[in-house]
Amino acid sequence: MTKEFVINTLDDIETTAKDFIDQMQDNKVFAFNGKMGAGKTTFIKAICSVLQTQDNVCSPTFAIVNVYNSITQGEIYHFDFYRLTSPLQALDIGIEEYFYSGQYCFLEWAENIEEFLPENCIFVDIIEQEDKSRKIIAHL
Repeated sequence: MTKEFVINTLDDIETTAKDFIDQMQDNKVFAFNGKMGAGKTTFIKAICSVLQTQDNVCSPTFAIVNVYNSITQGEIYHFDFYRLTSPLQALDIGIEEYFYSGQYCFLEWAENIEEFLPENCIFVDIIEQEDKSRKIIAHL
């Protein structure tokens, strides 16, 4: 089953992020897929805003994982696996503990660690449309 969302402009992004989270039920691990510049980090930032994070949300490109504190959700984990030279590096940072923590985990460039993703991971495609809107497709 898939669920689709559209972000027409940045003014719509937080509303779309709220709709997204509301429709994801109890799912907590999300692998975002999209071209460089498609809006993965921007959409994750909007989701974190909806989840009432108290921290500045930014790409964890060099840190691999950022931890944000949410008023309502506790810790939220945001990963960027773009710079990994080996999938085993993800194991070195303890990804399994994060993935099975019961907390929200948002993953960028998850295809670089695909063999370690949990079975309950929701794959989310972000596709830039010709009119610059974004289509979000969640594969449940």
